[in-house]
Amino acid sequence: MKNRFLAWRTLGWLIVCWLGLPLLCGAAATKPNVLLIAVDDLNHWVGHLGRNPQAKTPNIDRLAKMGVTFTRAYCAAPVCNPSRAALLSGKRPGVTGVYDNQNPFARVIKPDESLVLQFKNAGYETLGMGKLWHGGLGFAEQWTATGGRERAERAMVDDRSIGPIKFGVMAGGDEGVSDTAIADYGIAELGRKHDRPFFLTVGFHKPHMPWNVPKKYFDLHPLNQIQLPPHRTNDLEDLPPAGVKMAGALGDHARVLASGRWKEAVQAYLAAISYLDGQVGRVLDAFDKSAYATNTIICFWGDHGWHLGEKEHWRKFALWEESTRAPFIWVVPGVTRAGGVCERTVDFMSIYPTLCDLAGVAKPQHVDGASLRPLLEKPQAAWDTPAVTTFGRSNHTVRTERWRYIRYHDGGEELYDHRADPYEWTNLVHRGAEFDATKKELAKWLPQTNNPPVLRANAAAVEGDEDNPTPTRQQRQAERRQRIAPPPLGR
Repeated sequence: MKNRFLAWRTLGWLIVCWLGLPLLCGAAATKPNVLLIAVDDLNHWVGHLGRNPQAKTPNIDRLAKMGVTFTRAYCAAPVCNPSRAALLSGKRPGVTGVYDNQNPFARVIKPDESLVLQFKNAGYETLGMGKLWHGGLGFAEQWTATGGRERAERAMVDDRSIGPIKFGVMAGGDEGVSDTAIADYGIAELGRKHDRPFFLTVGFHKPHMPWNVPKKYFDLHPLNQIQLPPHRTNDLEDLPPAGVKMAGALGDHARVLASGRWKEAVQAYLAAISYLDGQVGRVLDAFDKSAYATNTIICFWGDHGWHLGEKEHWRKFALWEESTRAPFIWVVPGVTRAGGVCERTVDFMSIYPTLCDLAGVAKPQHVDGASLRPLLEKPQAAWDTPAVTTFGRSNHTVRTERWRYIRYHDGGEELYDHRADPYEWTNLVHRGAEFDATKKELAKWLPQTNNPPVLRANAAAVEGDEDNPTPTRQQRQAERRQRIAPPPLGR
């Protein structure tokens, strides 16, 4: 009888541990690792999303097949700084006042509001290299250790830029691009023994400009085979003044048209994407060979999209599909199934609460957004929350599976039916009363908090870059000393 009791008790213990109950088996055994792969300026030109058949992204597509890919995923803001600040703090742009790259996130976001620090406080080893927050890794206290300074070998570049649209063919190999070293760091950490769960961030810069990558990536996209993105002449005629201003057709687009080299710019962007895809593939190869392949969450996201002439617009900085949509992929052991495809509309405010949910880390009260666990478990589950994107104070767009509604700060509006108009060529706002009810329903989701933009200590002194005005070097150094200490080097 005693032996039978011991046998049943042992069996019960094994069942409990198999189910992963932390109270009896130890919380450390149930905590998954996290691999966060962030990419910069990557729009929906990846193979598995089908938006541009010229894209060659076998490794990102391979990752999508490993778990669940979201076909309608949108940024909180179509600019690097506010997108990342919102995602990593859990606070939307209208709450923080971080609307653009010149709004310093460290003035209004505290280190203890950071997603990374939540995991460090929960006992995780937090590791990172590359771009996570705008400008780098952000608050020093988030990190257990980092990869240190980014590096790249010197390489000659045949500059082929069209004014501020910067690109060129690089001589030599991948070592001439800093993302190669960032991938090396992720590979090394995946190959190292970790004594506690890790939160590893790999922050790639490409395909951010300049699109300077080795020739072999340009060769993947022969210029004589390049097709321009779908576009329509006079596409801005039915837009309100705020939309026309946002498009800025007399700037980048006019320069590209005058050059006669639109296809070259498209080729360069595709080449930069292919380079990035190769680095993602290297990290995935290391992940597959690692000891952590069965107990690590992978979350892959792009901070926003990019226009290449659609709606006579270039870059991000707009509220249309091309600038707001980005790849979004999750692989979660025991939750996702290989090959999952979710067509629900989600935005990246979901990343913070989802990671907390999946890892059993407490979600702070200030965090906006809902956990995606139901959609990770069942991609076709019901989901009635649209995606919301903000660019500038009181400029918002609401995206559902069928509709995009835009309202600007001055009351100007746009409405697109993606079922009939996937490229947003026809603004339906003034096409009849039958659309009024749709517009009214979508407007319920517009953010109600629109705080003033946070300003720098010396907002008058700015200089330009390939994105938009940024602070002078002296301002950056002063602000970094005051707000963000340099991240620790090595370990």
